[in-house]
Amino acid sequence: MDAHIKKVYIPMTETGFYILLCLQEEMHGYSIVQKVEALTGGEIRLSPGTMYGSLSKMEKDGLIGFVREEEKRKIYRITELGREVLNLEMARIERLYRNLKEVQS
Repeated sequence: MDAHIKKVYIPMTETGFYILLCLQEEMHGYSIVQKVEALTGGEIRLSPGTMYGSLSKMEKDGLIGFVREEEKRKIYRITELGREVLNLEMARIERLYRNLKEVQS
């Protein structure tokens, strides 16, 4: 993973995190919006502009890949690079949580 990707994506925005999390299975943008809303109990609602801007940037940077088109909807899936970024972010979040628990004890 090159320095540019690390600089741009770590730490991740919640939008980026949830997009990569959802794209561990093939999905189109609207499905991602619905799944994120369900996962967060409605606390996070991705706007179409945010969603499609993020998908475009992540595809350009190689974190996600276009799989196919179904009924005029682009289907995407996380790439190996996207998995690396997601794993780094999950490790960062786990460290934050672990540190929080240590300080609270």
